[in-house]
Amino acid sequence: MTTPSRLKLLCVTAHPDDECFGFGGALALAADAGVETSVICFTDGQAATNRGASSSPEHLGRMRREEFVASCNILGVTHHELLDYQDAQLEFAGFSAAAAKLVERIRQYQPTVVLTFGGDGGMNTHPDHTLVSSFTTAAFHWAASPKRFPALGPVHTAQRLFYNTTSFFFPDRHPPIPMPWTVTLDVTAAHDRKFAAFRAHTSQLPLMEKFHSFFEQRSNQENYALAATPKPQPAIQLTGLFDGL
Repeated sequence: MTTPSRLKLLCVTAHPDDECFGFGGALALAADAGVETSVICFTDGQAATNRGASSSPEHLGRMRREEFVASCNILGVTHHELLDYQDAQLEFAGFSAAAAKLVERIRQYQPTVVLTFGGDGGMNTHPDHTLVSSFTTAAFHWAASPKRFPALGPVHTAQRLFYNTTSFFFPDRHPPIPMPWTVTLDVTAAHDRKFAAFRAHTSQLPLMEKFHSFFEQRSNQENYALAATPKPQPAIQLTGLFDGL
């Protein structure tokens, strides 16, 4: 197995708070194990329903950028970057250019494992999540191809691409059509940090208050589906993202 100091994890999200709500346990546990972790977020969340004390979309965007940094620090994230795409508008973004940004960063960070959403759009079926899944999937493959964006650096082949998926649905919400999981990740040890990271998103605390009891009941487990790997292999059940590497 690769030593922890050489393992790297890249997580690609759409909005500030995705990193803790969807992937917080995985990020915190990886940091605990000495894995270098990176998070790339596409938008600053200006279109959010919950707007805190913001006075304008731009003000909310600045607030959420600061919240994103605070959350990543709590989770022990090594590198974090928030891009300048428009919230709720990713379906209209240029696909190749968006994927190229990720190709460049994959080749720069050289992750062992890449995490993102599944094509269902996550628990709230958000179209931005679906687009980020598509951008990241393309970039995972294109970063390994010498034919794609040769000017963006030497090729890098990550070993696994995982989609965040779910074993439950939110009540009173239209359910997604999730991918069956291949990893059941016990994140009990990261429970408190995951919630602390979410609470750092002060503008979004009404969401936490609304679903807090529901989150608590299901907060000790994250599910991921193995979507791609360089070696042909059958799907098997794992308990860790780096098992066998």
